[in-house]
Amino acid sequence: MQFVGIDVSAKSLVVHLQPPKGTRQQLTFDNTGQGHQKLCRRLTKSGRPTRVAVEATGLYSLEIALALAAQPEVEVMVVNPRSLRDFARAQLRRSKTDTVDAQVLLEYVQRMPFRPWQPPTPQRLELRAIGRRLADLTDLITQEKNRLHAASFVASLAPAVRQDLQTHLQFLADQLKVLQREACQLIQSHPDLKEDFELLVSTPGIATYSAIQILGELSILPQEMGPRQWVAYAGIDPRSYDSGSSVHKPPQMSRCGNRHLRRFLFMPALVAVRRDPHVKAFYDELLARGKKPLQALVAVMRKLLHSLHGILRHRVPFEGQKFRVLKTSLAA
Repeated sequence: MQFVGIDVSAKSLVVHLQPPKGTRQQLTFDNTGQGHQKLCRRLTKSGRPTRVAVEATGLYSLEIALALAAQPEVEVMVVNPRSLRDFARAQLRRSKTDTVDAQVLLEYVQRMPFRPWQPPTPQRLELRAIGRRLADLTDLITQEKNRLHAASFVASLAPAVRQDLQTHLQFLADQLKVLQREACQLIQSHPDLKEDFELLVSTPGIATYSAIQILGELSILPQEMGPRQWVAYAGIDPRSYDSGSSVHKPPQMSRCGNRHLRRFLFMPALVAVRRDPHVKAFYDELLARGKKPLQALVAVMRKLLHSLHGILRHRVPFEGQKFRVLKTSLAA
C-alpha cells in the first residue's frame, strides 16, 4: 500500500507520496480539473491500494477529495485542521509551508487511525453550499444595516451614499429570498431530503431558514455516526482542563469541530428556550444549578442536537416530553 499526503492551496496541490518500497517523492499539480485528473492517473497507474490524507480547507479541498474518492484503488481521509496542527506540534514542527504541511499529512495518514471519507451526493453538497451562502448574505445584510444606522448620525454624508446603502440592502434581501426558494425547491425534489426537512421543522426554534442550514450540514454526515459524535463534530462537546491538585478550570465548549453547524444551532436553541416550555424547563434547571446563561444555552444546543439525531434516526417528530419532563406533568 502506498500513502499520500496532499497540501491544498488555491492554485496548487503539493503531494508527498510514499510507495511500499523506495524513497519518498514530492510532486506538484495544478488545483484544477485537469490537474486533478493527472494526480488520479499518477496515483492509480501502479494498481496499488492507496490511502490519501487531505486537510479540510473548504471548497479548495472538496473537489480533489471527490475526484480521488471516485477512484476504486484510493481511500481518502479528510483531516480536521486542528487535529493536524496538534499532530505537527507534537512532532516539534516549527515551520509551516506547503511542503512541510504535505509531509505532515503523509506522516499523519501513516501513523494515525484511518477514517475513510464518504463523499456526499451532489444534492446534499448543493444544499450545504446554499445554507452557508445564506449565512454569508445574512452577515452582509447586518453589516450594511449597521452602516446605514451609523450614516443616519452623519449630517454631511452624501445622499448618494445613503441611497447606495439602501439599494444594496434591498438587493441582498432579494438574493436571500431567491436562495431560500432554490433550497426549498431542491429539498422538495428529493424525497429523502423532504422528509428530513419536515422532521426538522417540527422542532421548536427551527423554521425554514434554520432547517435549510442545519439539514445541509447534517445530511453529509455518515449514517453510522451517533449523537455524541454529532456533538463532537459540531464542537459543542465540553472540554475539561485539570492538572494535578491545583489546576481545575471550569469545563468549556471545545470549539473543535464544524463552526457552521455550531453557529446554525445557536439561534434555534435561543428561540426554543423562549418559546417551548420543555426546553425552557431544562434551561432554567441548569441556571438553578449555578450554570451561567451561556453555559446553559450551549447545553441546550447539545441536547437539541441529540434530539435531532433521534428524530432523524427514528423518523418521528419532536416530542417535548422526551426533551424534558415538566414538573406539572409529573404531578398530574
